[in-house]
Amino acid sequence: MDVSGMFTMKFLALLLLVFLGISEGSRVIELSDRFLDVRHEGQWFVKFYAPWCAHCKRLEPVWSHVAQTLYNTNVRVGKVDCTRFTSVAQVFNINSFPTIIFMKDGLEFVYNGERTKEELIHFVMRMSGPPVQLVTRTDSVDMLKASHPIFFSYIGKQEGLLWEYPHGFFYATSFEIARDHFDIDTLPAVIVYKERNHFYYPQPSHMNRTLHAWVNEERFSIFPKVTRSNINELMLTRKYLVLAVVEENRLAEVAAHELEFRDMIESIIRMNHDKFHSRFQFGWIGTPELAHSIAMDTLATPHLLVLNSTTSEHHIPDDEPLKLTSEAIQVFLENIHNQSAPVFLENIHNQSAPVYGGNSFYVRIYRTYFEAKRSLSEMWRGNPVLTSVLFGLPLGFLSLIIYSICCADILDADEEDIDTHEKNE
Repeated sequence: MDVSGMFTMKFLALLLLVFLGISEGSRVIELSDRFLDVRHEGQWFVKFYAPWCAHCKRLEPVWSHVAQTLYNTNVRVGKVDCTRFTSVAQVFNINSFPTIIFMKDGLEFVYNGERTKEELIHFVMRMSGPPVQLVTRTDSVDMLKASHPIFFSYIGKQEGLLWEYPHGFFYATSFEIARDHFDIDTLPAVIVYKERNHFYYPQPSHMNRTLHAWVNEERFSIFPKVTRSNINELMLTRKYLVLAVVEENRLAEVAAHELEFRDMIESIIRMNHDKFHSRFQFGWIGTPELAHSIAMDTLATPHLLVLNSTTSEHHIPDDEPLKLTSEAIQVFLENIHNQSAPVFLENIHNQSAPVYGGNSFYVRIYRTYFEAKRSLSEMWRGNPVLTSVLFGLPLGFLSLIIYSICCADILDADEEDIDTHEKNE
């Protein structure tokens, strides 16, 4: 590109910034309702927020780092104040804050993962590229292994049912390149690489198990950290979620006895991957509040919680978590899956699997009550004065209104009695 062409591009970019109502020095573009006119032009990564939202405020510095990292790419990072530009929120159907959307070629992709810089950048890089990226050099596979803890790959000729079937993997290569890195038995093949190992897509001739469902199940690590941001994604695996509940401090540290419990749960899936992987997704929770919301109860840490992602029912072992052994937990999980009579083994506690929770009408009502009570309790512990003001003022006005209504009847009655008395005299 010549000098005049570069000058023209910079001028157009500056003109766009002025059109959107932002400054050139800003990395995060402050979007207005004018954004609706240019949203289909290029690639956008936009945060829809409200100024009063605490989650939005926590995301603000992370979002600035994301914008800084993507500044020299084709992806423009912006944010929209939905309290000011309500028309934009209505067009994008924004129901919660913050909502993060990636836009490309007229398509919109809502981000539901962890709100960390690394995960956000990884999502953008994945979505901004082609659906399938061809790997043409053998050393590129080593680079993928080093930079991507989890990735999917199609191996073989780019034809046939597996290639044409709707998929969610991102790389493709030839047998000649793949054989230096993976044990390939049949072609074509689809593999997932994670935990420094690779696993094959079970390829039935009649495709009774969709490739999309398999990718959705395998896109998580063997023992991920479960948060409010990714638990809904984990629920889409349609598996039982086996969750080790521990408590992290502000430095992301876990007490020694809780760490030992978490490691024991992790060792079960790593040593029994073939046995449990198809039915259970293991993970751990570092914020007990999330576990309290699932169980609708206050759980001491450490604890074991098993959530049915299909029915939203959950299971909790009868014994104290610190007294559980690896063998007892495996029996407990088998009972959950089979829903059979309790199994007795020598030197192992009888681990029955009672069912709690679910999606019934009464459970939803109780869950709403529990969440409201927990939120009020947290507000009181955090700022009792503000909580008293927020709830005391409305209750005070309501009391005055009720008092006025009741007293008005009494005063009217007294006046009638006085009038009657005067007439009698």
